[in-house]
Amino acid sequence: MIKPQWPALLLAGLLVAPSLGAYTLEEFKFQDPGQAEDFHRLTAELRCLVCQNESLAGSQADLAQDLRKEVYRLLQSGKSRQEVIDFLVARYGDFVLYDPPLKPSTYPLWFGPLALAGVGGLFLLLTLRKKKEAREEALSPEERQRLQALLADDSNPNKDKA
Repeated sequence: MIKPQWPALLLAGLLVAPSLGAYTLEEFKFQDPGQAEDFHRLTAELRCLVCQNESLAGSQADLAQDLRKEVYRLLQSGKSRQEVIDFLVARYGDFVLYDPPLKPSTYPLWFGPLALAGVGGLFLLLTLRKKKEAREEALSPEERQRLQALLADDSNPNKDKA
């Protein structure tokens, strides 16, 4: 008689259960193929506000599902693609866009990484220059005498060993 493997079945159930409630874009039905294409493009171009590094199309967050429903509702009500984008930007700011427009409020997003790289490069350059200058410094006459004395001591084979 084969015994059921309850722990293994329980573990499998726990692993599969979260995916049963997963959201997909297939639940949104459109009469017009153009609207469906706009919906898919928009959800791929808009950022999930919770995950921040995922699009609305790929995110499983509840807020992303709510935003997908909102995009669907707006498109179904006859709003254009740009009107949907304008609505979401007005409500959530430029952060909802993966490709925010170039304007003074988004300068840090566009130029911040370049500024940080420039500061890091300048710091690296100054550090390397300082090391090079330290290497090129000549020994003072007192340091040379001391060095020669130390080298002479070490190379003398007849010195007493304690």
